[in-house]
Parts: sequence; structure tokens; C-alpha cells
Amino acid sequence: MDNHITFDSDCELCPRLTKFLGQVKQKNASYYCKPVPAFGASNPSLLIVGLAPGMHGANQTGRPFTGDHAGILLYKTLYETGFANQVTSTHLKDGLKLINCRITNAVKCLPPDNKPSTAEIKQCNPYLAQEIHSLPEHAVILALGKIAHDAIMRALNQKLSAYKFAHGAQHQLPDGRLLIDSYHCSRYNTQTRRLTEPMFQAIFQEIRQIVER
Repeated sequence: MDNHITFDSDCELCPRLTKFLGQVKQKNASYYCKPVPAFGASNPSLLIVGLAPGMHGANQTGRPFTGDHAGILLYKTLYETGFANQVTSTHLKDGLKLINCRITNAVKCLPPDNKPSTAEIKQCNPYLAQEIHSLPEHAVILALGKIAHDAIMRALNQKLSAYKFAHGAQHQLPDGRLLIDSYHCSRYNTQTRRLTEPMFQAIFQEIRQIVER
């Protein structure tokens, strides 16, 4: 796959994911069940990179973090820090708009058990690379979780060992952009208190200050 290829909503380059989406579609005829495109501002100061669509979230609705548990905290926090016009995101026609912000995933298709293989992450990586290269020069990138962090490093042709993931870590990238890490706002992380609401909001408050500077 070319390093600057444009996102394709009909992509079927990962056989396991394509087969799985077909099986899910058979059981849930109304679900989106395709590669999920990025959502938000076309020229954002903040790009948020998640892991992959959730079964009953983005895979159902066709919009990142829309309709699933992880989206509850994410969109609430985006609203509270001025990056979204409303506090919740439940379906495509709910009126949600992102402000100076864009959301995408490291892997565009729903993976079985929410676990994409390394080969699938690499296969999908050129789409992420294209999204990153199209960002404004001083945009901030937020990685939600280590898989997203590593996918961003691959997209920028950087050694994974040179930029270690840690919640709250900030990494100055060779292209001048800033990468910030956060634990993923998944149900598991929030219920186990690995990630609390104040922790998550602190990340976005820091981003807001950086963007305004």
C-alpha cells in the first residue's frame, strides 16, 4: 500500500477483518460494518487517534467513538474543553460537530475481540500516515493508548524505542508537531480507574493551552 494513499471505505486488504465484518453484518443488518472514516474538522489543530471501531459504537454508526462506552468520556471531555458543540454522541444525525479537532483510528475496521493483529495495524497504517501528513504544521496529535501511539510512530517512520508511551507524556516529533499520550478511554480503563475523568480532562486542558498558544 502506498504511503500517501487516500482512505477507502471499501478497503478489503485485511482478509480476517473483511470476513469478520461480513459475519457481524449478517447478524446486525443495520450496522455500518465497513472501514470507518475519520470525523471532524478538515484542518484541525488536534488529531485524536484511537485504536479501532467498537462493535456497537463506530462499527454500528460509522463514526469514531459514536454510540459506545469509550465515547461517553471522550465527547464529554471534548465538549468541556471546547472541542465539541455538545456533550454526547449517539448517532450520525445527533447534531454533533467537532471544533478544530478531528478523530480517527489506527485501524479503520472492527477487529475480533478488539484486538487487531500487528499485520493488520501495519496494513492500515498508510491511511493514518496520510491523515497525519495532511495536518497543519503545528497540530497536536493525541494517542489514545499504546497501539495508537505505536501506529503514529510507524506512520512517521520513527523507531518505536525512541518514543516510549506513557500517560501524559509529550513527544516533540521531527516534523515539528507534538504527540501527547493518554490511556485509552475504554470501559476497562475507566472502570478499573486506571484512567479517571480528572486524569483525562487534564490531558485535554493541557492540549487546549498548547493550541491557544
